[in-house]
Amino acid sequence: MPSLDESLDAELVEGIQGESEIRSVPIGAALHGERVDRALAELVPEFSRSYLQQLLGQGLVALNGKPISKPAFKVKAGDVVALEMRPTLQSQAFRPEQIPIDVVYEDEHLLVVNKPAGLVVHPAPGNWSGTLLNALLGRDARAALVPRAGIVHRLDKDTSGLMVVARDRSTMDALVSMIAAREVSRKYLALAHKPWTGPAVRTVAAPIGRDPRNRLRMAVVDLAVHAGKAARTDIRLLESADSGCWVECTLHTGRTHQIRVHMAFIGHALVADALYGGSLVGEMGRQALHAYRLAFQHPVSGQQLVLHAPLPADMREVMVDWGLSYNPPTGS
Repeated sequence: MPSLDESLDAELVEGIQGESEIRSVPIGAALHGERVDRALAELVPEFSRSYLQQLLGQGLVALNGKPISKPAFKVKAGDVVALEMRPTLQSQAFRPEQIPIDVVYEDEHLLVVNKPAGLVVHPAPGNWSGTLLNALLGRDARAALVPRAGIVHRLDKDTSGLMVVARDRSTMDALVSMIAAREVSRKYLALAHKPWTGPAVRTVAAPIGRDPRNRLRMAVVDLAVHAGKAARTDIRLLESADSGCWVECTLHTGRTHQIRVHMAFIGHALVADALYGGSLVGEMGRQALHAYRLAFQHPVSGQQLVLHAPLPADMREVMVDWGLSYNPPTGS
């Protein structure tokens, strides 16, 4: 999965109305004979080279007062390059918005939120506003001082449940390291099609990569043939019915769509997960997946935190229709 910075760089958009900034930069001896796009990348490092190339293509760069448009144009020592930097949807995405957030734990270093289904985690093409990141910026001005407003992991738009968010840079770095070291326990509840068969506890250790037949999906892949990464999900049956099953999934890795892919791989696509073969059930219009438990050692205080989020109403309704109980799993 690309990082937030990579995904934003990959999807530059046309400038929109707003005040522009004219930046003039002299070409020094060290950049004599260099391509203009490479020179600008050195002189204006806060912008990506692809963004600067876009400015060139839009006629917003001038060399010694004359517009230039070719990235390969060579500059000389003593030249002055002026560029007009206009606001883009991307650059304006990281703005505070007053969006309610369900906070289940908070201290001066971090908070844990219960994300509702339908809320996008951070800005990206198609969702430049109305995200959890915008909500965090609107809730606390300090969030602007932390990369990505402190978001250290993600949930799909239509997956509900718990996420931990850092409130300062040192806590963010610690949480990122803990997640990479698998020191943060993440458990999910899911409703899937078909009655459960086989052992009540099953481990799916199957690598995940981009589906070679459909680039919009992920899939279990053969690493000898296709690019991918190792992935492991532990699945525990909670209850089965004629229409489907209720399971608890524990993540040991954090691949894109991991639970959805692994459940479909073993023949139990999630309810309403159309991308991976699931069908609608009643009013359930999103994949029936909920991050209900998050446990980790506080990176500053050392306190062991174990937090839970109640099952959303849409999943409860399906469970009632199927005759399943929705008491929290025992031992959690």
